[in-house]
Amino acid sequence: MSVVLPGLKYTKDHEWVKAEGKLAQIGITDHAQAELTEIVFVELPTIGKDLKVGEILGNVESVKTVSEVFAPVSGAVKEANDKLVDSPELLNKDPYGQGWIAVIEMSDPGELSALMSADEYKKLVGE
Repeated sequence: MSVVLPGLKYTKDHEWVKAEGKLAQIGITDHAQAELTEIVFVELPTIGKDLKVGEILGNVESVKTVSEVFAPVSGAVKEANDKLVDSPELLNKDPYGQGWIAVIEMSDPGELSALMSADEYKKLVGE
């Protein structure tokens, strides 16, 4: 059974968003990291890159597969979690904490309303 945190927003592609003002911290869900199994490499986004909803934010490579991480909101990349370069396993160990992937400055915070609540995401993953 995977962990779903209340207060975050979720996508059908298994990203989570923690919004504070115009900033959105983004990562992959506990469900996603469990499905991927052992994560061995993370490709981070470029600082300053402008993204639209659904565009590729980065890639997560596990021993099983490579998965794209999609931007759940539009805006400019403000931060990327450099810790993941040397420690990609943080995505497995702490997906909602130290395993965050990027921070985007949202161009339209209203896009958050299109994302799922924790309860809606739990239904999606069958929990």
